[in-house]
Amino acid sequence: MQEYEIRADYDARSIVVYQAYSKVIALPALAHHRFVPPFSLHRMTWIKPSFLWLMERSNWGLKSGQEMILAVRITRQGWEEALSQAVLTTYEPRVYHRYDDWEQQFQHASVYVQWDPERTIQGKSLACKSIQVGLSRHIIERYVQNWTLAIDDYTPRVRKIYALLQQGQMRKAKDLLPRERVYPVSASLARRLGMAR
Repeated sequence: MQEYEIRADYDARSIVVYQAYSKVIALPALAHHRFVPPFSLHRMTWIKPSFLWLMERSNWGLKSGQEMILAVRITRQGWEEALSQAVLTTYEPRVYHRYDDWEQQFQHASVYVQWDPERTIQGKSLACKSIQVGLSRHIIERYVQNWTLAIDDYTPRVRKIYALLQQGQMRKAKDLLPRERVYPVSASLARRLGMAR
C-alpha cells in the first residue's frame, strides 16, 4: 500500500465518483440523468472516488443536507483532465519550487486536490491517503455537460450497509461495498498530485 493512492470503481472508459446531497438536488439529478438546477454551476463541488471516505464525511448519509448518496460515473478522460489542472490545497515543497509559486497557482486554480486519510468500513483512519477533487465554477460545467455518463442512487445500498453494521454483520456489510482498486496515474500526474516520492 502506497501513502497516496487513488482507489476507485473504474473500467476502461469511466470512473465512479461519489457525492452526498439533499433530496432537493439529488432527485432532479436522478430524474434527468445529469445535474440540473438547483444544482449550481457557480459554486465549487467536491467529488470523491473513495466510497468509504464519503461514508465517513456524510456519516453514512445521516448528516443534514447529505441524505442521498449519488454514484456519478464520469469519463476517465474528464477525470484526468481535471487532475491535470489540479493544485494541492496545501503547500507541498516536493511539488512546488517555492511557497509563492504554489500560492499563485492556488489563487488561479480551476481544480483543487486534497488528500485525507482513507477509512475502514468502521470509520477508522488508514495510513493511506484518499483523494478529494474540488471542481471550481470555471470547470464545473464540463463535469455536468461533458464528463457525466450516468448518475445512480446509492442511498438504498448505503442504508442497507449501515443497517448491517449496526447489527454486527460485518462480512455481509463488506460484501455490499463497491469494488475499488488502485487507479493508475502517469508519472507526470503523480508528481502534480504529490503522489511521487
